[in-house]
Amino acid sequence: MLTSRKKQKIIKEYQVHDKDTGSNEVQVALLTKRINDLIDHLKKHPKDHHSRRGLLKMVGKRRRFLEYLKKNNPKSYSVVVKKLGLKK
Repeated sequence: MLTSRKKQKIIKEYQVHDKDTGSNEVQVALLTKRINDLIDHLKKHPKDHHSRRGLLKMVGKRRRFLEYLKKNNPKSYSVVVKKLGLKK
């Protein structure tokens, strides 16, 4: 579960400037954390199809954010992908 303390920690790590809470880098990092938590949940509860659908929607959203970031800021894209350990 993503508590507000964990969320603030992730935001501080990936923010572009001091008051940044919604840049692509931050949103990708937050989605990745939620995706990883949901993957762990689905390993314990393999028949939870409603959560699986939510996972697929989040993965698609993250993919679109990453495509946008790759197109508009390739340097930042490579840094974020490397930090998060994504296969791109």
